[in-house]
Amino acid sequence: MATEVKVPTLGESVTEATVGQWLKKPGEAVAADEPIVSLETDKVAVDVPAPAAGTMGDIVAKEGDTVEVGALLGYVNEGAAASASPAPAAAAKAEAATPAPAASAPAADDDSEGEGSNLTLSPAVRRLVLEHGLDPSKIKGTGKDGRLTKDDVVAAAAAGTAKAAASTPASAPAADAPSSGPSRKQERVKMTRLRQTVAKRLKEAQNNAALLTTFNDVDMTNVIEARAKYKDLFEKKHGVRLGFMGFFTKAVCMALKDIPGVNAQIEGDEIVYNDFADISVAVSAPTGLVVPVIRNAESMSVAKIEKTIGDFGKKAKEGKLTMEDMKGGTFTISNGGVFGSLMSTPIINPPQSAVLGLHRIEDRPVVRDGQVVVRPMMYLALSYDHRLIDGREAVTFLVAVKNAIEDPTRLLIDL
Repeated sequence: MATEVKVPTLGESVTEATVGQWLKKPGEAVAADEPIVSLETDKVAVDVPAPAAGTMGDIVAKEGDTVEVGALLGYVNEGAAASASPAPAAAAKAEAATPAPAASAPAADDDSEGEGSNLTLSPAVRRLVLEHGLDPSKIKGTGKDGRLTKDDVVAAAAAGTAKAAASTPASAPAADAPSSGPSRKQERVKMTRLRQTVAKRLKEAQNNAALLTTFNDVDMTNVIEARAKYKDLFEKKHGVRLGFMGFFTKAVCMALKDIPGVNAQIEGDEIVYNDFADISVAVSAPTGLVVPVIRNAESMSVAKIEKTIGDFGKKAKEGKLTMEDMKGGTFTISNGGVFGSLMSTPIINPPQSAVLGLHRIEDRPVVRDGQVVVRPMMYLALSYDHRLIDGREAVTFLVAVKNAIEDPTRLLIDL
């Protein structure tokens, strides 16, 4: 008996998705609740589980198709008998095409299955594999169900492992291009739904908001010393590493209380002021940058904030972020410094009115008490909607964050 696989409910206000990747091919065995297809929504990727055990049947919706909630994706053929082999017609075609004895097929399939799981790559991962000349079957995937991520490929390339062996496939491009001279190949890849949504929202922010960015720099000396002094005790007690995001999130929450307009948003001809701080934190995922939300961050300890951010980072890497994780947010913190950014002008995340950009820490000469000294400095950038937030408010907010970071005692006494 064949069981229908349909698009599940995707979350509030989400009515459609794009078929991103089929994780099972027709005829392959599937277990109940095993992910068989990945759907891309406006915010996250959602894995659809098998409704029953058996084998994968016909696929109705192809990769790249747009499907609505409740639409038919494919079928799962139930029962143990179904998992023994593909459909009779497919088996007959296979026998006609391959004279080799059927008894030898399972052993060969076991090996090809292992490689096949790595060869089912997202467009971004596939492009990296080709650029670095790697064999994906030799790279260990750290994504969900062992899938390869961009980080896995970059790490393998840096380590010099997983190099693809020179074989017959390598000779095919030689016929298309001369042996000398630069390559001029192109690859056309359809934008994922997530990337399309990001592009649309960012452009809307530029079109609708009066964007302005103000800068400041912050001396990280005291925070670095505090972190170095207490990081071991902190990790031992709380089970999470002490980073800089906990300090900045607490500093932002304090500044938002003093300058509530930065935590507000425009709805029609009204301004909505929030007496809570739901902080969106930008984290890197295999499909791109995603922004989960720390809810009521103003009432959290530094340890709770660090643990929440760590959990988000892990879920993003494994593709397990949910719609609920992404919903809402009143202010965003984006840390481009982890990628080496010196300075940037971040774009707000509508309907929010401001975003704080953090950057890399580097030693720079500064003047202290009339003397030129070297200090670990970081540039801060606050982009904001000038329709709601005046320059005075923006600068005051940024100075409040700077003061709290340069003197972390302020975080303890709410000053």
